[in-house]
Amino acid sequence: MLHAKLEQKVLDVLKEKIQLIETDRGATYLVGPIQLPVNLDGETVIFQWYCWLNQCQVTDNYQEIIDQLASANLAEYQQSSVLVYGDFENADDALIRMHSICHTGDIFGSKRCDCGYQLKQSMRNIVVRGTGALFYLANHEGRGIGLFSKAMAYVLQENGYDTVEANESLGFVDDARNYEDAIRILKTLRTKPVTLMTNNPKKLEAMQNAGLRLSGREPLWGDKSAFNENYLQVKIQRSGHIGEEGTNLDDQP
Repeated sequence: MLHAKLEQKVLDVLKEKIQLIETDRGATYLVGPIQLPVNLDGETVIFQWYCWLNQCQVTDNYQEIIDQLASANLAEYQQSSVLVYGDFENADDALIRMHSICHTGDIFGSKRCDCGYQLKQSMRNIVVRGTGALFYLANHEGRGIGLFSKAMAYVLQENGYDTVEANESLGFVDDARNYEDAIRILKTLRTKPVTLMTNNPKKLEAMQNAGLRLSGREPLWGDKSAFNENYLQVKIQRSGHIGEEGTNLDDQP
């Protein structure tokens, strides 16, 4: 009896932080907000963190969902999440970043790309702006090809292939990312316009096609080095990324 009461207590706590979002394939379960103190440039900044999980089952009986998690082995599958700063729901101005996970750049600090720089800089920009959200998209590794395939693409890049050629040689398209889940969560958290931090017109197109209200775009270039110079140029010349207006990448530090 005591165990049953404890389980109900746990369920009551969790139910306050779980939101059901119905989709055409089932449901997305959004957990949060959760206070997350983050070390940003040596200072502690308080973000609000959410994480979501897609399920075929649509139910507001969260006990059923929770009961399935232990056997679902979710640790083998990455889930996406979002960091929110400030009064994201109500503020007139909000800055967002749809950031694709980069295991090598975000975690190890690899200089082969600019992803680690973009991750931290977008967080800084959001804090300076006063409100915003960083969406961290776990199924976007290697522009959607996965970490193991990305490792093989890196082998090809070390043998003269550029980023696009490497992906296509492995049977992938240049960019296989999908933003549907992130857009659904964004619409749940905020209905007012947002400014998108990106250099990628495909992200802009995805937002616009989903009917999102965009108030603008901010570029996010930086951290150029001898290790990623060609990578950055290929982004513009072959993947169609928008170079920062009035700025030559050769002049970046």
